[in-house]
Amino acid sequence: MKKGLVVILSGACSVGKHDLTTKLLADPDLDLMYSVSLTTRPKKENEVDGKDYYFVDFQSFAEAVKKHQLLEYTEFNGWYYGTPKNQVEFLRDSGKNVLITVEAQGVGPIKLELPDALAIFVTPSSIEELEKNIHAMYQDDDASATRRINKAKMDMELAPLFQNVVKSDDGNAVYSEVKNMILSAMRKD
Repeated sequence: MKKGLVVILSGACSVGKHDLTTKLLADPDLDLMYSVSLTTRPKKENEVDGKDYYFVDFQSFAEAVKKHQLLEYTEFNGWYYGTPKNQVEFLRDSGKNVLITVEAQGVGPIKLELPDALAIFVTPSSIEELEKNIHAMYQDDDASATRRINKAKMDMELAPLFQNVVKSDDGNAVYSEVKNMILSAMRKD
């Protein structure tokens, strides 16, 4: 059986990866399966364990790191996030195409393990526009807004390392461009 394609979607903090991920997963032409991440952060009211994240305690997360069970992991706002290796391998070995959404610094470790993975980075139309959007989202929490802006700027410094960079000017245009990149990679396999 032919292995599935692994697509790594990354981008600047708060650039719209969640909405893009939702559209890509709903597209029957792409037939993508979502790689659910592990996290130590508390579950939000509308989230489902095993669908949005696998919610674990710090000890379980540390054990997964120690046993090399994660393709990558990172910390943000005091919480840890990671991509379970066995889930991605199982889906891929079953011939499924897998979508992994990660922070920019997580792409390197995944590419070392899966060099044929397609990595795509989404940039904002401008840093000023991104700052405006972040301030609008976190208008009651200046500290969170500042952390996310600083993180976005750090993420942007990694963008040149990606072969596939898409500018987030228009949600539909970004979706179409990313979809075409994925379809092209699928045809090559």
